[in-house]
Amino acid sequence: MKIFVTSVLVDDQEKALRFYTEILGFSKKNDVPAGAYRWLTVVSPEGAEGVELLLEPNTFAPAQTYQKALFDAGIPATMFGVDDVRQEYERLKGLGVVFPTKPTAMGPVTIAVFEDTCGNLIQMAQMAQP
Repeated sequence: MKIFVTSVLVDDQEKALRFYTEILGFSKKNDVPAGAYRWLTVVSPEGAEGVELLLEPNTFAPAQTYQKALFDAGIPATMFGVDDVRQEYERLKGLGVVFPTKPTAMGPVTIAVFEDTCGNLIQMAQMAQP
């Protein structure tokens, strides 16, 4: 068994697509009409055949409450791996991305947390080299 799709709730799929592709650098993989919304996934350009991230419309009231509670508590919705947190922090900050948590070393990992403009906090992490 393996993970092949995971999702992040978004308040606007088109806005999310722009942020996740134009700012974060993911590539659009699937964009299929699904009723009033879309089956809209992005992938890492380095792993186009790997895990897809579904930009899932947050239209379910309890899910909206959960998403807001996570955001208000400062809890990231998901985590992405990067080779160099500080370099990625500077790149994204230069593009106007808001960071409630600047790069912070935490034992063998360095993390930073940013807002995805779609209702989520996203953590990026760099593992220390062995």
